[in-house]
Amino acid sequence: MTSLKAEVFLAPSPTPFQPCLLTDLSELPRVGFRGADSAAYLQARGYRLPERPNQALRQGDGSWVARLSQTEYLLLASFADRGVRVASEEARWVQDEQRNYLLPRQDSHAWVQLSGDECSAVMAKLCGVDLRAQAFALGAVAQTSVARINVIVVNVGSAEVPVLWILFDRASREYFSGAMLDAMGEFGGRIVEVDDLMA
Repeated sequence: MTSLKAEVFLAPSPTPFQPCLLTDLSELPRVGFRGADSAAYLQARGYRLPERPNQALRQGDGSWVARLSQTEYLLLASFADRGVRVASEEARWVQDEQRNYLLPRQDSHAWVQLSGDECSAVMAKLCGVDLRAQAFALGAVAQTSVARINVIVVNVGSAEVPVLWILFDRASREYFSGAMLDAMGEFGGRIVEVDDLMA
């Protein structure tokens, strides 16, 4: 499978229709924190946190924080700074008396972006959760199964540019990408490189 580079958000198209695109974001940093003190730790680091599990919030720098449970958070890098901020969170963490434990995700989880007007139709082929915009709003998080693989899905798009981020077991990267491309075929879906997005 071709190694893909990443763009986090798509620039608005001059045409109303957004094509179905798959982009690999796996080279961007991501890291998790879990524990009773994790919320206070992240807030002290300047992050705004979702109020409830299965929600995500966009940060001022373009990164996102997804809340996966009462005490677990996943930080997803901003393309604007090439993930420097999120990478630094992992690098600077040290275990102390706080109940705040690092969960490295760079090697465990692959990360892809599915974008375009047919996002929910593509996902409906592979997933039993309703991911249409009216049911799965901006900032919604689903921990579910897609193509028989456990995944985390985050809606980071908009009404103008639908975008889903999908994280899953990195060992399944080739299989999962193939399943996604097969599901996208009906809609003329294709892989896109970061250079293509920024052209």
